[in-house]
Amino acid sequence: MVVCPLVEVEPIETGPLELDGYDWLLLTSAAGAEELRKRASGRPGKVAAIGRATAEAWGEVDLVASVSTQEGLLAELPRPSGRVLFAGAEGARRLIVDELGADFVALYRTTPLVPDEAPEGDLAVVASPSAACALVAVAPAMPVVSIGPETSAAAKQAGLVVLAEAEEPGLDGLVRAVSKAG
Repeated sequence: MVVCPLVEVEPIETGPLELDGYDWLLLTSAAGAEELRKRASGRPGKVAAIGRATAEAWGEVDLVASVSTQEGLLAELPRPSGRVLFAGAEGARRLIVDELGADFVALYRTTPLVPDEAPEGDLAVVASPSAACALVAVAPAMPVVSIGPETSAAAKQAGLVVLAEAEEPGLDGLVRAVSKAG
């Protein structure tokens, strides 16, 4: 196994964020949850996470989406949802914002890393759309195993061949997908 980071997470300074007054806080990544914990004050009414890793990065949550996509999260939120804060990555899909009229705050951005040498292997495991896009720059012919549907879509759009997709996000899902691909 070769480890080759393809993206770097860079915090975006927003100053302190007041969560009081929000009925729901929606988190779609562990990086976003970790970054928000550093600068949040107050407590939202409820917290929803897109998946287990994101929920664990935040701590106590009220809802973990069964399907780890923005669509899956939206399908499980009660309506009307009240005042909603969506905290995530710069350039994140705006589906939640558009559907719920949510406030949005960008907490971090991902920037591609270019390794000195292209990684070698039979396949690459990509855990974010930005990592899939970064892989194309260094190993465009390498097939991939993806963490989920949004990452698979980004990989295919970038021209990568997706051998398998994790049926559930996280390490266990990726390991099963790699086994299936092999």
